[in-house]
Amino acid sequence: MVNLTNLTSPFSNFYLIGIPGLEAAHVWVSIPFCCLYSIALSGNSMILFVIITEQSLHEPMYYFLSMLSVTDLGLIVSTMSTTLVVLWFDLREISLDGCIVQMFFLHGFTAIETGVLVAMAFDRFVAICDPLRYSTILTNARILQIVLLILTRMIVLLVPTLLLVKRLTFCKMNMLSHSYCYHPDVLKLACSDTKPNSFWGLTGLILTSGIDIPCIIISYIMIIRSVLSIASPKEQYKAFSTCVSHIGAVSIFYIPLISLSLVHRFGQSAPKVIQIMTANIYLVLPPVLNPIIYSLKTTQLRGALLKLFLAKDPPMTG
Repeated sequence: MVNLTNLTSPFSNFYLIGIPGLEAAHVWVSIPFCCLYSIALSGNSMILFVIITEQSLHEPMYYFLSMLSVTDLGLIVSTMSTTLVVLWFDLREISLDGCIVQMFFLHGFTAIETGVLVAMAFDRFVAICDPLRYSTILTNARILQIVLLILTRMIVLLVPTLLLVKRLTFCKMNMLSHSYCYHPDVLKLACSDTKPNSFWGLTGLILTSGIDIPCIIISYIMIIRSVLSIASPKEQYKAFSTCVSHIGAVSIFYIPLISLSLVHRFGQSAPKVIQIMTANIYLVLPPVLNPIIYSLKTTQLRGALLKLFLAKDPPMTG
């Protein structure tokens, strides 16, 4: 009979993975990653700076956009360090506690982002369907309540999830599938019963994406009905154009997220490279593209950014 005490340990370390088959070229592979990280960090930081400093952007829509930028920065920062350390130095070992901390920030910012996308859908719904009451509905106090609700939901769902991970024991070959700790990936390596983890993970998924996606869909059904009741095609186009940026943000967030979930549940036979690229796209795509989409499609924000770029240095005095 096999001695299980020699196969499991409650204090195991995990081993992250880079790009299988390209280990010798990891330094070169890191170059596009660094470029994308730089674009994401600079783009979202610039959006935040402009919204904070430009008085004309102190409106609900831009408050929510600043929250989106903060969560995108959080997603990038929470995984960038381990990814680059693996690619640059081949340092792949991470402790269980370190893994849990990274999962808290990774899944925490993911839960926050899905809540912010719902808040932005609500903002567009009020702006188009009930514009006369926009300023009375989306007050600063109500925006603060929405933020607190999003944060409370994240903490209530995530803390028990990670405490349940802490109680698990793991097999000694703790090779993860990505260059960061992802909750479903960690559960696959457990030697003890993961049913409570899976149940609470499913509950968290239902109470986040399972609620948020229908809310966004319902908001847009009501927006479409309201816009189609407008007689003027020009006004219809103008109303729809205010939603394009948000629809883009929703698409680039949920499509990679759903793809990654499907790969982990049904794509075990898929090549490792596909799994890893899906995981990296899920993390990098929204933070890189959101600032670009909003900068291009939001006239007021674009004007503020242009003013920042074109601002001339004060003349030199002799």
